[in-house]
Amino acid sequence: MTPDPDTVALVTGASRGLGYAVASALGAAGATVIGMARTVGGLEDLADAIEAAGGPGPVLAPLSITDEGGLARLCLAIHQRWGRLDLVVHAAAHAAPLTPAHHIAAKDFDASVEVNLRGMQRLIRMVAPLLEAAPAGVFVQVADDRAGRPFWGSYGATKAAADALAASWARETERIGPRVLLFRPEPMPTALRARFYPAENRDGLSPCAVEAARLLAELADVAALQRIP
Repeated sequence: MTPDPDTVALVTGASRGLGYAVASALGAAGATVIGMARTVGGLEDLADAIEAAGGPGPVLAPLSITDEGGLARLCLAIHQRWGRLDLVVHAAAHAAPLTPAHHIAAKDFDASVEVNLRGMQRLIRMVAPLLEAAPAGVFVQVADDRAGRPFWGSYGATKAAADALAASWARETERIGPRVLLFRPEPMPTALRARFYPAENRDGLSPCAVEAARLLAELADVAALQRIP
């Protein structure tokens, strides 16, 4: 995929896993990437990878999706500098411990709700005007279909709720934009997955870079990054 060099993309969860791979691929292809994550070291690695590939230096935003004030300041800065967002890829997620539903700790459930669900809601609210200002803005929710599995109550319920919110927004904006997509990656050897499957043989998992390329190809197929006069 060769995004327009003027493409401005915000990627959450950009310090590792799929978010890192998507941000790296976009940056290497010439897009201006705003990488958002809590882990400063991972964001610095992202900047090094993009610059080593010949891409423009990314904007690093060491920020949690739970920080409403920080997110508001970031979106204001994006508006002041570029006036729009062409693409948002939301890959940040919280992995609560697996446990029976009746043993879920309140702090773990609250964290799951705050990151996976409320984080999604506040992100939509703040980036929507920036996406609407773009000629063909796109929002991608990295979705998950593990809701209802035993012991996955906190993660499964909150991710399913976030996916439902994205699906509603997609139906609401299908004629007027921005375009909203739910992308379900194949199982990948991420740190988040390792928390759920610590003894898993990771040899058969799909590399994050492969899934990132598949997402970018899907975006290209629907002309999601093409500015339509």
